[in-house]
Amino acid sequence: MKLAFVFPGQGSQYVGMGLEFFRQYAEVREVFAKADAALGFSLSDLCFQGPKEELQKTVNTQPAVLTASIASLAVLLAHGVRPDAGAGHSLGEYTALVAAGSIDFKAAVKIVRRRGQLMQEAVPLGSGGMVAVLGLRSERTETVLSIAREAGVIEAANYNCPGQVVLAGEMPALEAAVAAAKAAGAKKSVILPVSGPFHSSLMRRASEIFEPELTIKGVIKKPEFPVVANATGNYVKTVPEVRGALVRQIYSPVLWEDGIRRLVQDGVKFFMEVGPGKVLTGLLKRIAPEAACCNVEDTASLNAALEVLRHAGLA
Repeated sequence: MKLAFVFPGQGSQYVGMGLEFFRQYAEVREVFAKADAALGFSLSDLCFQGPKEELQKTVNTQPAVLTASIASLAVLLAHGVRPDAGAGHSLGEYTALVAAGSIDFKAAVKIVRRRGQLMQEAVPLGSGGMVAVLGLRSERTETVLSIAREAGVIEAANYNCPGQVVLAGEMPALEAAVAAAKAAGAKKSVILPVSGPFHSSLMRRASEIFEPELTIKGVIKKPEFPVVANATGNYVKTVPEVRGALVRQIYSPVLWEDGIRRLVQDGVKFFMEVGPGKVLTGLLKRIAPEAACCNVEDTASLNAALEVLRHAGLA
């Protein structure tokens, strides 16, 4: 393996994402047209014009980020760039599976909108959330969790990179975690602007309701290239493995660092973040500084990425 595509999750969205490619590529216009048709409303307008408040609602964010990412993928494919492997952060795992031919794009758009709805409804708004803790060793993070659990449910939700863990849980416990992390010497600990305690046991009921969406015959196929799952940090290669990983992912921590290390171990030398933002590019530089990485979300980043790929002999 040499080249892996990685796809961003919720939080990478912004008004205007995908618009530049939309104006330039017929393939991208087709992607957005399919999403609009699948959902029965203009997701395109929401991505390109907002309003921001609507785009940030989980039920809208998830199909919007997936669609913008698949639009960037369509541009790369039009330029003959294809990956040897893939991964996606949280929601981005669905995008990776679409890229691998495991889930049809139009089906995925509807599935992730339903996923977003269930995750939004799982916990009353304002009663749960997530907090990022930066700059603590793993043993100190465990101490923070032990202290915070006295105030309510709280768990590690994202193992993003060395020194960066996101916690999810009930608001009193998150507030206690911020204070405990500061006392433990964290560089930064901040409650994130998200609407729920995603990737925690508080999402288990949502996963139970969601599971039938993934059991419909033909919805999931065998991936055409290796995809690393968030819930295990390892590959999913069969339909049952894909389905099980997606169900578990809703209430299990995202083992992003483990997944990237697995790809590096198996020979990936170049990572390309495909879709809005550069969040994953920043994490990759912390996890695998020896690997090359870039992002593709507009013309400028595309041209820069293609130049790097040509220099590396990958395009």
